[in-house]
Amino acid sequence: MQTVDVVVIGAGPAGTVAASYLKKQGYQVTILEKEKFPRFQIGESLLPCCMEHLDQAGLLEAVKPLNFQRKTGAAFMRGEKRCEFFFSEQFTKGWTWTWQVKRADFDSTLAEATRAKGVDVNFECEVLAVTCGADRQSLTYRDINGNENQVECRFIIDSSGYGRVLPRLFDLSKPSSFTPRGAIFSHLEDKNRTEKASNNIFVHSFDNNQSWIWAIPFSDGSTSVGVVGNKEKIMELAENDGLKYKNFIREFEDLKGRFTGSQLKFEPRHILGYSIGVKKMFGEGFVLSGNSTEFLDPIFSSGVTFATASGLLSAKMTHRHLQGEKLDWKTEYEDVIQKGIDVFRSYVAGWYNGDFQTIVFAQEIDDDIKNQICSVLAGYVWDQTNPFVKKHDTILSTLAKVIKMKERAEM
Repeated sequence: MQTVDVVVIGAGPAGTVAASYLKKQGYQVTILEKEKFPRFQIGESLLPCCMEHLDQAGLLEAVKPLNFQRKTGAAFMRGEKRCEFFFSEQFTKGWTWTWQVKRADFDSTLAEATRAKGVDVNFECEVLAVTCGADRQSLTYRDINGNENQVECRFIIDSSGYGRVLPRLFDLSKPSSFTPRGAIFSHLEDKNRTEKASNNIFVHSFDNNQSWIWAIPFSDGSTSVGVVGNKEKIMELAENDGLKYKNFIREFEDLKGRFTGSQLKFEPRHILGYSIGVKKMFGEGFVLSGNSTEFLDPIFSSGVTFATASGLLSAKMTHRHLQGEKLDWKTEYEDVIQKGIDVFRSYVAGWYNGDFQTIVFAQEIDDDIKNQICSVLAGYVWDQTNPFVKKHDTILSTLAKVIKMKERAEM
């Protein structure tokens, strides 16, 4: 029986940020990670806001030597229409750049840097059972050798991502309100990358806003290319080892031959029905962070930012809890994280119903409006001084209606 202060489930960005922060406060922390690292993961285009979280956790300097592709903005395209956002022009004062990363390298570096701080990081350890109480939590897990072990702690942070350990064990998951979608993706040679393609993420919309392609360039000359659409479309593209996917990205008109003749780095992979929520984000002796809470959609690359944001806040709350403070977890944690999720929820909905694209592909877009939207795209979704954050649930639809009326009047 091992006894520590905090057990973190999962060694992804949420888990390593949480564990590293708590180690800085002097706690004994153990991470239990089911998979073997390095391991492939999507969510490769970061947002500037997450740089603050990495910095506070003491992990930013560990990533810099990897020389990941610097990301300074994002471009959205539909046919001949194009709208490019640059983080240096955003409304909110904050980071003006971030990275595009191969997650196998990024996550492994965070995990090793966390271990170097003195955190006990254990790979290939699957959590089987959890018992929670007011003061003491107990976890049973199977280690790399197939042996069952127990560890007791004062608090648990579940950062298990798609594994969703505590939501699964405690029946906390709930369905998403979004239409079930999927994604198919691979890494390709990008020998035809041009200045116009730039080094930032490109998003190409098609199928009347219901499907889109991402192109995320890496510093080694390769690019992550994925197609997102309804489950039926993705299943069709995935048939016969992704043959239709391969042909589609090479022939898609808006990509203008960028990947014609490009070789894949690995066979296409796909995921389906990734959107999911939770009934609550905390309970007696535990808190959820990262994708263990809620995952919306990859369209605005918000996954890692919510992982690091919730990982950091969960660690700060855990520290206060272990110091004996009486906390309002609903107000101080769940409601805070939910506010950020709800902002992006409005933008995801606005993407698929066309409101977001009506705005960004308008004949003219006001600079102030564009900069305020840019702050959301940079991940600063808790900035209540930004009208496009504060009024997120109505502002996109209202502005889209005004633009449509104006454009009809000018016809």
